[in-house]
Amino acid sequence: MASLLVISVFFFFSISSCSAQSYNVLSFGAKPDGKTDATKAFMAVWETACASSRPVTIVVPKGRFLLRSLNFDGSKCKPKPVIFRIDGTLVAPADYQVIGNEDYWIFFQHLDSVTVYGGVLDARGASLWGCKKSGKKCPSGATTIGFQSSSNVVVSGLTSLNSQMFHVVINGCNNVKLQGVKVLAAGNSPNTDGIHVQSSSTVSIMNTKISTGDDCVSIGPGTNGLWIENVACGPGHGISIGSLGKDSVESGVQNVTVKTVTFTGTDNGVRIKSWARPSSGFAKDIRFQHCVMNNVENPIIIDQNYCPDHNCPVQVSGIKISDVLFVDIHGTSATEVGVKLDCSSKKPCTGIRLEDVKLTYQNKPAASACTHAGGIEAGFFQPNCL
Repeated sequence: MASLLVISVFFFFSISSCSAQSYNVLSFGAKPDGKTDATKAFMAVWETACASSRPVTIVVPKGRFLLRSLNFDGSKCKPKPVIFRIDGTLVAPADYQVIGNEDYWIFFQHLDSVTVYGGVLDARGASLWGCKKSGKKCPSGATTIGFQSSSNVVVSGLTSLNSQMFHVVINGCNNVKLQGVKVLAAGNSPNTDGIHVQSSSTVSIMNTKISTGDDCVSIGPGTNGLWIENVACGPGHGISIGSLGKDSVESGVQNVTVKTVTFTGTDNGVRIKSWARPSSGFAKDIRFQHCVMNNVENPIIIDQNYCPDHNCPVQVSGIKISDVLFVDIHGTSATEVGVKLDCSSKKPCTGIRLEDVKLTYQNKPAASACTHAGGIEAGFFQPNCL
C-alpha cells in the first residue's frame, strides 16, 4: 500500500511538472488603457516564459495595449510549446515614426511550436499611407506580424488592421497553419500585402478574409507546399505568385494549390508575375481551382514582363513556368481580356491547362491574349487561348 502511495505521488508531481504555465501580462505591469506603453511588460513576460522548461501560455486579456516593436526570439529559450492567447487589442503608437523604420512591429523567430490565438492587431497605418501618397520622405513602414526560422506555427482567429506595410509574413518556416485570419485595410493603402509567404514549406491558409491595398496573398521564392482554401479576397491585387526574378540566382516556387476562393473587385484574380530579366528561378506544379471572379480586372494572368514602376528591365524573363492548372474558374471580368498569358520568349510556359473556364465581360464572353504559352484546353473553356 505504501509503495502504491509513493507511485501515485510521483505520478502526480510528474504530471504537474509537465503542465502548462500561464502568465498574464497584467501581472507584469501592462495596463489595458491603450495609452500606457506596455512594451517592457510584454518583454518581461517573454523573458520569464523563455526561461521556463514547461509549456507556456501568455495571456493578453481584454483591453487595448499600446506597444512599440516586439521581438520574441526563441534562440536562447528552453524548448517547449508557447501559446499567445490574445483576447484584447494590441495598438501601435499613433506616431508612425516610432515603428516605421523597423522591419516588423511584432516578430517571432527561432521558435518550435508557437501558437497565436485570437486578438486584434491595430497598426494604425493610415497616417503613414498618407505620407507616402503625398510624396514626402517617409519611413517604409513595419510589417505587422512576422514569423521567421520557426516550425510548427499556428495562427488562428487573428485580425490585422491597417498595417503600415505587409500584414503577415511567413519567412523561412516549416509547417505553418493560418486559419480564420482577417486582414483589413483600405483598398488604396500602399504595399499592404495581406499574407506573404517565402522560403517556407508546408504552409496552409484556410477560412480567411482579406481586404487590403495590395496582394491578398503573395507567394515569394522558395515556397514549397502551400495550400490556400476558402478565402475571400477583395479589395486587393488578388493572389499572386511573385514577383519572381528579382535576383539572378533565386529559389523556385512549387506545389501550390489555390482553391475555393472568391475575388471581388480586385485588380487581379490568380496571377503569376516575374520580372523581365535573367534568373534561375521557376514556378511549377501550380493549381488554381474552383474560383469565383466578381468584377475582377485580370481574372487569370501570367505576366512575365512585370514592372510596377518606370525603371523596367528591357530583357527577357528567365523564370520557367510549367505545369499550371486553371480549373473551374468563372465569373465576371472588369476588362475585355479575361485570360492573359504573357510568357517568356526565352523560356515559354509549358504544361498550361485551362479547364472549365467561363469568364464574361459585359454579358459577353471575355477575350483572351496568350503569348509563348503551351498547353491544352479542356471541358468548357471560354475564351479560346492555347
